[in-house]
Amino acid sequence: MTLRSTVAIAIAAAGLALSTVTFADGPTAPNAGAAAPAGTYKVDPAHSGAFFEIGHMGGISRFMGRFNDIAGDLVVDAPEKSKINVTIKTDSVDTNHDGLNKHLKSPDFFNAVQFPNLTFTSTAIKLDNKGEGTVAGNLTLHGVTKPVTLKLKHIGAGKGMKGEQRVGYVATGSIKRTDFGMNYAVPGAATDEVDLRIGIEAIKQ
Repeated sequence: MTLRSTVAIAIAAAGLALSTVTFADGPTAPNAGAAAPAGTYKVDPAHSGAFFEIGHMGGISRFMGRFNDIAGDLVVDAPEKSKINVTIKTDSVDTNHDGLNKHLKSPDFFNAVQFPNLTFTSTAIKLDNKGEGTVAGNLTLHGVTKPVTLKLKHIGAGKGMKGEQRVGYVATGSIKRTDFGMNYAVPGAATDEVDLRIGIEAIKQ
């Protein structure tokens, strides 16, 4: 079972005509979707999360889990200067079942002792004037680094309870766990393909 994590595969192109608006530009809807002011932001772990979904027993059902420890930062600027960096602790995998969590942390899957971090570092960000587009980058999982492209959506921007500037984005995509050396019981225990959803809320520094 595993991963959906960190991050992956392009859902790109099927007709998504992306413009060269900045990462800071978002949909023009009221507060939800307000443009994000340029600057450096730090991920708020209390309001961010990485979720994965995978087919169980060759695909007889869909199974979901999450990672509870997520950190990182964003640079909101012109496209060529914008960045997203995310680090997830593999030991924080949570399926709401202690036995399964233990197995996922073992060498059969994430091998959390040897590979404690799952990381994603962007290399290119594109958003259209509706705040929708893609983020391409390098995903490191299980000691393997591969390029991936995720669908990216700017959710909104606004002030927090203490007046701090906040922004929100969601990245979604799919990866194959075997591409990262996670070959255990494919597809008998869990399918190769893993769907990923990463929700980020970040605070301007």
